[in-house]
Amino acid sequence: MTTNFEASAPDRDWLKTYYYLRFAVSAAWVALAFTLGRSVPQLAAVMLVAYPAWDALANVLDASRSGGLARNKSQVLNFVISTLTAVAVAATLSHGMHTVLQIFGVWAVLSGLLQLVTGARRWKAYGVQWAMILSGAQSGLAGTHMLNQAAGAAPVSIVDIAPYAAFGAFYFLISAVSLTVSDKRRRAGTAAA
Repeated sequence: MTTNFEASAPDRDWLKTYYYLRFAVSAAWVALAFTLGRSVPQLAAVMLVAYPAWDALANVLDASRSGGLARNKSQVLNFVISTLTAVAVAATLSHGMHTVLQIFGVWAVLSGLLQLVTGARRWKAYGVQWAMILSGAQSGLAGTHMLNQAAGAAPVSIVDIAPYAAFGAFYFLISAVSLTVSDKRRRAGTAAA
């Protein structure tokens, strides 16, 4: 029987899979941004739209697998904001990277706040959500930094967004590993009892 403080094994297994998937996609995006994305503008444009679009899809997928959309309002709101961000980036690519970076900055602040809320809410059921809470806070700081860069005159590119995605990948990996270790300890404790 599951209590309010412990999620069932399938829920925990889904969350681990989700975190590993988010890590893999973000890490691949970062690697591509630092290699081909910086020298192939058409690819960079697609990647800049795809990143928030992927975040939107991932949030709605996780919300639906983690108790339904009605129970995960912060993720549903994150889905809406990420979808609007992808549309805004696509619509403003022709205005230059400063505008795109400004949109990413606003998105990072808003989605970070919502990720922080989601992590705090999940702490009761899953534990070990400190990395997601920290990631949400870091996202807000990264967004503020991007907004400052966007307001400047120095050239900006996809490479200025890649560190934000890299930190996200890192935090998703830490969250996945933390859940994996927690589950192994719990199973060992159950077997010993």
